[in-house]
Amino acid sequence: MDRRDFLKQTITIIAGAAIPASALEFINPRTLFAAKSSDYKWVFLADTQKCVGCGFCVKACKLENEVPYDADITRTWVERYIICKDGKMRVDKGVSNPGFGINADSPKGARDGFTTPKIDIGEGHSVEIRDEDISKAFFVPKLCNQCDNPPCVQVCPVGATYKTADGVVLVDRGWCIGCGYCIMGCPYGVRFFHPVYKVAEKCNFCYHRITKGMKTACVQSCPFGARQIGNLKDPNDPVTNIIMNGRVGVLKSEYGTKPQVYYLALDREVR
Repeated sequence: MDRRDFLKQTITIIAGAAIPASALEFINPRTLFAAKSSDYKWVFLADTQKCVGCGFCVKACKLENEVPYDADITRTWVERYIICKDGKMRVDKGVSNPGFGINADSPKGARDGFTTPKIDIGEGHSVEIRDEDISKAFFVPKLCNQCDNPPCVQVCPVGATYKTADGVVLVDRGWCIGCGYCIMGCPYGVRFFHPVYKVAEKCNFCYHRITKGMKTACVQSCPFGARQIGNLKDPNDPVTNIIMNGRVGVLKSEYGTKPQVYYLALDREVR
């Protein structure tokens, strides 16, 4: 039995005995690091008025972060919202990420963009909506919200999911036992099981890049400036200025997770 299997079996036994989660803190390898202060507070800004659903961001993310290119899973994706004049909104069912298709269609996470007016409704079926029947249509980028109050960190029994001092929630592949608690606990459906590494996976703001002064792969690849990342602790940061002074919104604010991904021109239909 390897360490991962041992930990998984141990956690199952502990959970059955109803031992408080606080009793598990001794196995968290990141507690001291996460407690340190930082001059950075990473925040993300998505502009739904600039996003055209090209899929360049999804391609770049998959290649940068070792997510299988042809799999229906990805760390970030783009949703297409089509609101018909009769008030109906089309829903896609053809992808595997928990968050995909809840509100809008997103074939393969929009990896290849949206090249057809047909809406994928799952199981190999699609429907085409006529232009004259459309009241409104737009695209919305989605990714991990890097919550200030992250449920995934709270439910992880081994400390594999943890929050850094600069506000980014990470997953330690070496400690993750694949229990799936974080996937179930995320209200945004941004987590999934990595088919190769067999661990929980999600966007991490390309932490290996931003800590070296680089942009995230999705920000760098977006030709329209629909994605930006900045430092909330820097009053001169252009992203900070927009967040502090612009009309921005976050997803599912009622959950109290305090997301650090902000949206410009966020439509009320987006969840």
